[in-house]
Amino acid sequence: MIPDLNCDLGELEDAAHEAALMEFVTSANIACGGHAGDRNSMARTIRLALARGVRIGAHPGYPDRENFGRIRMPMSLSEIERSLRQQIDRLAAVAEFLGARIVHVKPHGALYNLAARDRQTAGAIGRAVAAWNPGAILFGLAGSLALDVWREMGLSTAAEAFADRRYEADGSLRPRAFADALITDPHAAAEQALRFAREGRVQTICVHGDTPGAAAILKACKEALLACG
Repeated sequence: MIPDLNCDLGELEDAAHEAALMEFVTSANIACGGHAGDRNSMARTIRLALARGVRIGAHPGYPDRENFGRIRMPMSLSEIERSLRQQIDRLAAVAEFLGARIVHVKPHGALYNLAARDRQTAGAIGRAVAAWNPGAILFGLAGSLALDVWREMGLSTAAEAFADRRYEADGSLRPRAFADALITDPHAAAEQALRFAREGRVQTICVHGDTPGAAAILKACKEALLACG
């Protein structure tokens, strides 16, 4: 089975770029006012997804626009839970107005990475999602603790891998502080996506919308996955 191909969207001011990305994905993770995004960007991205039959998901993260949600914030578990619920509700209100439905939630950036190794953080995320919609699917790093925690909570999950990121030996993502953390060559990214698909351990594969050459990377990944399908 060909995995879902997802992208983090609604984060950039370049509407044409995001429209190009949407051509190649099956799921869109839409920033909902934490690390990025506002009502206008949410509505624009949802309309693009509806026009192309792309599944819609919420992409909440640390409420830290200055650092794009990519640095851990000193927030309590209750603060994390409350912030995520507020962000999801914000996107859900726009989606409802436009006649769309949110089917999944993918935490963003530093919060995503922390949840992958910290049971309490994963639990706070799970509680926020369960309180909003216990039927929603949670995207999490393949092989991570987060997926175990969410499954224990009775939540649906999708194991995620990244076509445009390099990995450490323990399965974690190489920190962006390293010069080689990103894979920007479309052929190399497609090969990595194909390897993940053949291993059969993931349900969804991501390319970040702000990775240089993201549209070309997504196109290469989609073509490679379809060719082997």
